Amino acid sequence: MIKNSRILKDFEDSLVRREGQLAPPKAFNIFSAMWQEAITLGVVPFQDPLAGIEVDINIARVINSCSKKSSHP
Repeated sequence: MIKNSRILKDFEDSLVRREGQLAPPKAFNIFSAMWQEAITLGVVPFQDPLAGIEVDINIARVINSCSKKSSHP
């Protein structure tokens, strides 16, 4: 997980300055390789995109209720 997006943005900017923009064919090849890797790992295609959504909703409710309580003294 990215904790400091500014550091990542600075890194990306310096990489682009140093190496230049990716050519569209190269970008497509990288995307295709990543897609194939996801398929190999079984991450995509999703069997059921909504599987586990109830758990995510419940976690979001708990987090939201805690943040509301902690922001009001």
